[in-house]
Amino acid sequence: MRKLLPAVAAAAALTLALAGCGGSDASDSSGSSSSGTVSDADVTAALDKGGTLTVWAWEPTLKQVVTKFQEKYPNVKVNLVNAGTGNDQYKALQNAVAAGKGVPDVAQIEYYALPQFALGKALTSLKGYGAEDLKADFTPGPWSSVHSGGDIYGLPMDSGPMALFYNKDVFDKYGVKVPTTWQEYLDAARKIHKADPKVYITSDTGDAGFTTSMVWQAGGKPYQVDGTNVTINFADQGSMTYTQLWQQLISEKLVAPISGWTDQWFQGIANGTIATLPTGAWMPANFTSSAPSGSGKWRVADMPQWTAGANASAENGGSSLAIMDKGGNKALAYGFMKYANDGDGVQIRVDNGAFPATTKQLSDQQFLDKAFPYFGGQKANAIFAKSAANVVTGWSYLPFQVYSNSIFNDTVGKAYVSNTTLADGLKAWQDQSAKYGNDQGFTVK
Repeated sequence: MRKLLPAVAAAAALTLALAGCGGSDASDSSGSSSSGTVSDADVTAALDKGGTLTVWAWEPTLKQVVTKFQEKYPNVKVNLVNAGTGNDQYKALQNAVAAGKGVPDVAQIEYYALPQFALGKALTSLKGYGAEDLKADFTPGPWSSVHSGGDIYGLPMDSGPMALFYNKDVFDKYGVKVPTTWQEYLDAARKIHKADPKVYITSDTGDAGFTTSMVWQAGGKPYQVDGTNVTINFADQGSMTYTQLWQQLISEKLVAPISGWTDQWFQGIANGTIATLPTGAWMPANFTSSAPSGSGKWRVADMPQWTAGANASAENGGSSLAIMDKGGNKALAYGFMKYANDGDGVQIRVDNGAFPATTKQLSDQQFLDKAFPYFGGQKANAIFAKSAANVVTGWSYLPFQVYSNSIFNDTVGKAYVSNTTLADGLKAWQDQSAKYGNDQGFTVK
């Protein structure tokens, strides 16, 4: 879920942000312009009247949502189109917007990519739909992530609050306690690897999503965005806190040099040579499907803290649904989006394996009491829900984050394969991202 994007696709997606593809002022079939006010009554009337919607999304549980939605609103026909995953869809979406035709009514857009589409005026502001009144319905991290430039451009669909997945058999074997701080994590890494050089506390070859999530949890705010004015600062305290500790893991060769989502990575999870994974709450299904022999050996714990006694977390992954500005019936589109992300569709998705961004589901006792056989019958959702409530607020992504992530391995990634330090790598990432942003018309410092 956190794969880096190819540079060509990233550049194509970024073109959207500054190619002058602003929204149309034409009224939609509900009689409301993209910048007007749409009441609940307008949305209800649009759902009753019906029509056809085109939704671009790759999230699998939306298939069941569409089926139930059409049963509830028989006059509405939803065409659910998988135009590709992540960057593939973004490229197709950018091409449709630039051409002025074939634009869907609703699109799935990951949180890190949302700002560039918003800045390019490709999305409909949801303020006129009363979306800001839904704040209490969503957990802090996803809610913050659908905002850009003081406006709201999507409704959260899912989330990835972080937790520490760990192999209990490994920790028990070597008499290591589950770390509650990152310093304890470093100590555990040393003890485990000393006891068996084939076993590592985790694996890491450099990943932009993981790095930014760790900086986020440490309280870092390296990205500040005000319209086209951008500040990038990976020398802030949170970034330095993460960098200093993680550099010790790299320098002491305590992390396995294995890339995520490879066969070797899943083998390490299954056989215990990779002892922990600090990652998002969407991970359990991947354990079950790709490392089945690890069942019963793994458990879930709260994320280690940068300060003892703290209760901070961060998001790692997640998507929104957004209304395209050049789409058709926006009132109907909002009705579908609200059903899917803040209505009956949420439970449908949860029942089919999705992790929600809604406070209702995350506080539901049945959801919290769900036992996970893979984790020894542990009630892992209770840990994930706690993490979701403790996500550090104030995080921002770049309006060209897609491009920035694509050059991560050429900058920060060098710290894993050469004498470059993480601090130097982050500085290079910062500088190259800033140069690109300035070249594209942003004012970056």
